[in-house]
Amino acid sequence: MKLRDFDYILPEELIAQYPLKERGQAKLLVLDRAAKSITHCRFCDIYKFFEPSDVLAINNTKVFKARLRGKKTTGGAVEVLLIKQQADGIWESMVSNARRVRPGTQIFLGPDAYVKVIEKKGSRCLVAFNISVHEIIDKYGIVPLPHYIKRSAITNDEEYYQTTFAEKIGSIAAPTAGLHFTKSILSQCEKNGAQITETTLHIGPGTFKPIRTENIEEHEMEVEYFEIPQKSIKVLRNAKRLFGVGTSVCRTLETYAQTKKTFGLADLFIYPGYKFKIIDCLITNFHLPCSTPLLLVCAFAGKNLIFKAYEEAKQKKYRFLSYGDAMLII
Repeated sequence: MKLRDFDYILPEELIAQYPLKERGQAKLLVLDRAAKSITHCRFCDIYKFFEPSDVLAINNTKVFKARLRGKKTTGGAVEVLLIKQQADGIWESMVSNARRVRPGTQIFLGPDAYVKVIEKKGSRCLVAFNISVHEIIDKYGIVPLPHYIKRSAITNDEEYYQTTFAEKIGSIAAPTAGLHFTKSILSQCEKNGAQITETTLHIGPGTFKPIRTENIEEHEMEVEYFEIPQKSIKVLRNAKRLFGVGTSVCRTLETYAQTKKTFGLADLFIYPGYKFKIIDCLITNFHLPCSTPLLLVCAFAGKNLIFKAYEEAKQKKYRFLSYGDAMLII
């Protein structure tokens, strides 16, 4: 299977640069796989698609301000993206212009705060801090907006680039399908009979790692930590239909369905040909060409139907990617 078969033209003007003020006013494209039909409504109407005994699985991960900007003692600007904490306060990170950064380099964030490069591991660096990392993140951390949002993060992003049900800190990117939900919309889903249950997958670089191989099968996903509480397992087993909110929830629950593990490291790569074992319906955003999330939704609904939906979404001026509109696949 060739990567080029999953390319499409994404006009730059359709890439959402800012969130909608009212989350629920996002457009919702409803893709019915059985009928091969496409309909349109607002996300705030999504509750109408739920029936008694349906289960809505969400990802309660919380984004932290993982981006740091500083300068070397030579004056050169450096950006550090924290990924995950190792032992003894050491953090795995991505550092801009890493080839020019040597072990021992100090990157000053302020007069009395700096990041020190301890070790280089390929394209990653292990770094430490001269003061508490929590103090560093609180004072100097920046919301890690994705690269296709061509602006600096602003105060509003601390609220809008976070789901309303975010709880467990650990992600460097939001589970964007969940950004559209408000407490009111979740309440309406419950009134229609849906039961809401939580999972956790801390989103790291693996979700956005570009596929570099022309043969899709040769790509390897980077591991990300997941966990599913026991109370959620009981709910999942009794679901009439299981709705996954986003590709992160989908990979979490499909990992569980394959391995029966309720926590650990997920590296499941889902692409066309995959046989889904637990997810019945999927809520998702519109994804980048040739990306692993796009391959996942193509596996779920079929490439031809997904590409048909994407073309219609473009014609109707849907907003794409993280701050964009949503799709419900039933």
